Amino acid sequence: MTETTGVPGPWGTRPLPRSALPPTGDPDLRGPLHYVWWLIASQPWRVLRGSFYGTLWMLGLVFPPYLLARAIDDGLRAEDSRALVLWAGIAAVAAVATATVSILRHRTMSLVRTDAAHRTMRVLTRHSTVLGASLSRRVSSGELSTVQASDVLRIANILTLTGPGVGSVVAYAGVSVLLFTISPLLAVIVVLGVPVLAAVVGPLMGRLHGHQTVYREHQGRTTALAADIVSGLRVLCGIGGREHFARRYEDRSRELLHQGYRVSETTSWFHAVSACLPVVFLGAVTWVAARLAVDGQITVGETVAVYAYVAILILPVFFLIEGASAVIEGLVSVRRTLRLLTLDPRPPAAAGTCPALRRARNWSNPSPGCVSHRA
Repeated sequence: MTETTGVPGPWGTRPLPRSALPPTGDPDLRGPLHYVWWLIASQPWRVLRGSFYGTLWMLGLVFPPYLLARAIDDGLRAEDSRALVLWAGIAAVAAVATATVSILRHRTMSLVRTDAAHRTMRVLTRHSTVLGASLSRRVSSGELSTVQASDVLRIANILTLTGPGVGSVVAYAGVSVLLFTISPLLAVIVVLGVPVLAAVVGPLMGRLHGHQTVYREHQGRTTALAADIVSGLRVLCGIGGREHFARRYEDRSRELLHQGYRVSETTSWFHAVSACLPVVFLGAVTWVAARLAVDGQITVGETVAVYAYVAILILPVFFLIEGASAVIEGLVSVRRTLRLLTLDPRPPAAAGTCPALRRARNWSNPSPGCVSHRA
């Protein structure tokens, strides 16, 4: 039977509006990784579809160099126009198919991130409602605003690894296999090159995680102080405390600026190293491939294919590095969010008082049944 509002009107009682949104479910609050896995498990088919499109897109980027090598060796060098047109046509079809898959991949991953952000926002709103009036006494308005404004989106960005991240790993393995068919030496260089990049970038990622955690703490405190000043500005103007709070906010802002400089310094080094090392890696592989072509161990078409393979390999490496950076930022935000979601709705009882006595705030005239333990 349809539930109604029970309020009579010209057309009778109207049914209660039914939410079109699916239930959020109960989040896993045991830790940051458990919470991220809950976001993934809440939309499994969409995440799998994003992984499929991401893998197909990455493989589509790896396939054209092979077609280019065939067009050069079987068409240009063999002076076979029919083979050249055939391979060029296949390359054009592959390019259109890759573009189509790229659109589907981007659309699916946008839905994955939006679902994760919206689900986290709904969970936060539901728990804030459960906390009720005690929320303002246990969490500052600035901290709550920061969680809703920035942390939710950073958490959602972690799920990018489920699409292009998975595709990047598959593409890396595929390129390694293709290079092994051309030259085992080039395959070994490629297989060992990415772990070397990870070993160089790893310490910077650790420092970046630490600096971002400290920066996030200072940001929450500064935002909370700003919100308190704005909410009590009229009182401050009356009692003359504006200068004192202005100095406090200036000190907090100066400390936040210092922490921001530390984060930006580490971030700049991280992006500089992650952008330059793949280019150096590309140059080294290209030089080795050119030497092998001069010695006659590989053909000209295979040399062009090797260059294209490694050039395209920069994109999966870039996605993996950017995904790792997003995970670092997102895990910091997850911890801040879990700190709010794990608040017990039952407020801790004050020692020596009863709830009725605390509500009355009158120690000299306690409510019946309440016993004051003042000495």
